[in-house]
Amino acid sequence: MDTTGRDTFAALHRAGTPLLLPNAWDHASACALAARGFAAVGTTSLGVAAAAGLPDGASATRDETLRIALMLGPEPFLLSVDAESGFSDDPQEVARLAVELAAVGAVGINLEDGLGPTALHAEKIAAVKAAAPGLFVNARTDTYWLGDGSGTAQRLDAYRQAGADGVFVPGLADPARITALLRDLDVPLNVLYTPAGPSVPRLADLGVHRVSLGSLLYRRALGAALETALDVMAGREPPQGELPSYGEVQGLVR
Repeated sequence: MDTTGRDTFAALHRAGTPLLLPNAWDHASACALAARGFAAVGTTSLGVAAAAGLPDGASATRDETLRIALMLGPEPFLLSVDAESGFSDDPQEVARLAVELAAVGAVGINLEDGLGPTALHAEKIAAVKAAAPGLFVNARTDTYWLGDGSGTAQRLDAYRQAGADGVFVPGLADPARITALLRDLDVPLNVLYTPAGPSVPRLADLGVHRVSLGSLLYRRALGAALETALDVMAGREPPQGELPSYGEVQGLVR
C-alpha cells in the first residue's frame, strides 16, 4: 500500500471540513468524479451489485468488489472500498479480503454490521487491522439504517476499541443526535448524505468528519437514463444538463 496515500486519506478526515466522499460503481464514474476534483472516491455496494445483476448486502459480490478495486486502485485518486460485511462471518476471511484490497491500492475499507452480533463485527475489525494495519477501517453500524438507533454508542465504542479508524452511522440525520454522538467519539464520524437531511455545510458545523453519498449517484444516473429514454420515446426533448461528450468519456480510459 502506498503509505503516502494512506496517510493523506486519514488526514482528510481531520482537515477541518468534512471529507465529501462520492461513491462510484465502475471505472468511468470513478474517474469522472476524480477529474472534477474529488481527491478520494468510494465504491457503492448497491451500484456494484446491481451493475453485475447480483443482490446487494447478500455477500454475493466479493469477486466484483475485488475486480473494481483492481481497476481503480492504480488510478491517481484515493480509493475506499465498500465491502458490505466483509462477505464472510469468518474474521480471518475478511482479513484476507482486506489484504487483497490493500495490495491493489485501496486505502480504505467500509465494513457494515447489519445489526449482527457486535462482538463478531469487532472481531472482523481487529482481524483486518492486524492483517492490513495501514487500511483505514470505516466501521459501519446499521442501528439507524435498520433500527431505531438504540445501542449505537455501545456498538461504536466496541468497534473503536477493536481498532476502527472511523465510524459510520447511515440513517443518522438529526442534528441533536449527531451532536450527542460526537461528544463521546474520539475517531472520525461518517454520515450518509440525504437530500432530506442537513446540508454538507450544516454537517460541517456539527463537527461531522466525513459525508458519503452512498448509492445516491448511481440511482440518480439510472433515473436520468430512464427519464431520457422515455422523453425521446414520447417525442419530448430530454432535459438539458451537463452531458459528457463521447470524446470526454473516451478520455477517461487510460
